[in-house]
Amino acid sequence: MSAYDENESKFLKKAKENPFVPVGMAGFVAIVAYRLMKMKSRGDTKMSVHLIHMRVAAQGFVVGAMTVGVLYSMYRDYFAKPSGEQKSVEPK
Repeated sequence: MSAYDENESKFLKKAKENPFVPVGMAGFVAIVAYRLMKMKSRGDTKMSVHLIHMRVAAQGFVVGAMTVGVLYSMYRDYFAKPSGEQKSVEPK
């Protein structure tokens, strides 16, 4: 239980390591909330089609956030290192 003794929660630690995870979660919630509010004015579109569009938009945002997060992580690990660290990683 020593990991939980600190003041900072596990979620906040993970959010600092991967900042795009909370962005993806917030975007997912925002898209679902927006599409649920727009449900009244969907016109003659079937409910199932409206829900499918909502799901695809929310999933697309999450996948996009994950992709940007992976690219950011790769950039941080491989390209943004100081020159001293890059020399020690290079094979001899």
